[in-house]
Amino acid sequence: MTTSDRVALLAPRVLGLAVAGFLALFALDAFSDGLPLPQAIGNAAVHLIPAAIVLAVVVLAWRSPVIGAAGFLVSAALYAWMTPRAHLDWIAVISGPLAIVGVLYFWSWRSTALATRRG
Repeated sequence: MTTSDRVALLAPRVLGLAVAGFLALFALDAFSDGLPLPQAIGNAAVHLIPAAIVLAVVVLAWRSPVIGAAGFLVSAALYAWMTPRAHLDWIAVISGPLAIVGVLYFWSWRSTALATRRG
């Protein structure tokens, strides 16, 4: 396995975990409103749903990069479609990393497919 094959294999997985961690940080916002603790915990749990979805895609894509490519690219497109156009900065900050990781998973899938053909 060449160095570029290793990078193609590991980069989307590591960055996918990083994106899940980044999205999980938004759950901390639930504790800043001065809400009672049980309500803040419930709000934090709701905020953790996107991070859990991204983490689930990374887990499912660990063996099959095409799942990661499809999952991340569809997630990026769905977020961009659902977000109001007045918040283009939100789209860039959330959909951008999702799309980049999706492209990296696609690269990983193509790289492993070519490596198996080479022997």
